[in-house]
Amino acid sequence: MTFPASFSTAPGVLLNATIPAGLRPSSFTDESMRYDIALSDGKISDILPAGNLSSVGEAIDLKGQMVWPCFADIHTHLDKAFIWERTPNPDGTFMGALQATTQDREGYWTDADVERRMEFSLNCAYAHGTSAIRTHLDTFGTHGNRVWPLLRRLQKKWSGKVALQGVSLTMPERYMGEDRDGIVRNVAETEGGVLGAVLMKHNTTPEALEVLFGLATEYGLELDLHVDENGETDGTALELIAQTALKLRFRQKILCGHCCSLSVQSETQQTHIISLLGEAGIGIVSLPLCNMYLQDRTAGRTPRWRGVTLLQELDAAGIPVMLASDNVRDPFYAYGDFDMHEILQGGTRIGQLDHTHRPWAQSVTSRPGSWMGRTHRLEKGAPADLIIFPARSMNEWMSRSQAGRTVLRNGRILEAIPPSYETLGGEI
Repeated sequence: MTFPASFSTAPGVLLNATIPAGLRPSSFTDESMRYDIALSDGKISDILPAGNLSSVGEAIDLKGQMVWPCFADIHTHLDKAFIWERTPNPDGTFMGALQATTQDREGYWTDADVERRMEFSLNCAYAHGTSAIRTHLDTFGTHGNRVWPLLRRLQKKWSGKVALQGVSLTMPERYMGEDRDGIVRNVAETEGGVLGAVLMKHNTTPEALEVLFGLATEYGLELDLHVDENGETDGTALELIAQTALKLRFRQKILCGHCCSLSVQSETQQTHIISLLGEAGIGIVSLPLCNMYLQDRTAGRTPRWRGVTLLQELDAAGIPVMLASDNVRDPFYAYGDFDMHEILQGGTRIGQLDHTHRPWAQSVTSRPGSWMGRTHRLEKGAPADLIIFPARSMNEWMSRSQAGRTVLRNGRILEAIPPSYETLGGEI
């Protein structure tokens, strides 16, 4: 899309825009309606049916192209990202990913290396139209002590470009040991810091959860948990998390990521767990591309299940369901570029979301944005942080890479492009 130079320096209007279902102002329900969007002083000053704002400011006729709010990517691993070339997963399995990541962390993760890769990741996301990211950070060993001050530096450096939050990624028993105070302090001293843990059925006990929930309550912190990233059929940690939240009347937000094994429980158990999640107010974030890559992988055998959680059933029950990038070009997922268009495009195909008539565009914009305390909606008074896609319908949007998108931040055209791989350094 070609914009006149004056568009970024004066009030402007986007004419004849298509807005996806779920992202339109609530007063507009006509699926075929196009819209005029007025921008002024870095905000959306008005949204009206097409034909009502043509005389206000510099006008650009989008001819039906889609306008979205900027993306919010609520589950990533920036400190692991882009290590694939030097330390790939040897067999594509979950255990292979753990071993390769440990090897890379011990061999290469200096402050300079981690900062370079995190900056590269942020530049990718920024260019693709993401304005908020939550990253899980390996919080153990030497790296665990260094990465939180690094995150705080990056938060300041990227302020106004990408809002950055951090989650402590560690095992639940660490919160019962002598170093727990150091972990919690690092989180509590970081703006938007969130307590996290890796919880599977075999390592999750009521005692460990009560300690974790107690620390979150004491420090006023939310929880963001890696849960049931496996295909075990004999129960879930997710059920115990929901039961603990209800028992303790926990007041902070709880977000559970992955929840893969929920899809292989009995239907009776699935219904029971989903009911508990709704009662406890727990949100779910699915990482469809990574889970498809890792789960049910056996050499020489095609996977028998999709690896993702019960997206449609959770959504139908009123559970806030979000999608996110997770790992990018590291041993847990070999591909990706921190592009949320790819995540929703892939998630829609994997989860067969296209015939559900549900507003899945919210899963990468307003839902995670709201969970992170931000506005990622198209409404009067909201920031003019927008993405204009060269597609006129969701089918067109889903069918191409949308590399020709135009990103606006505070109503100004963003000139950023994804960084060259050469800037990462190293040789292939």
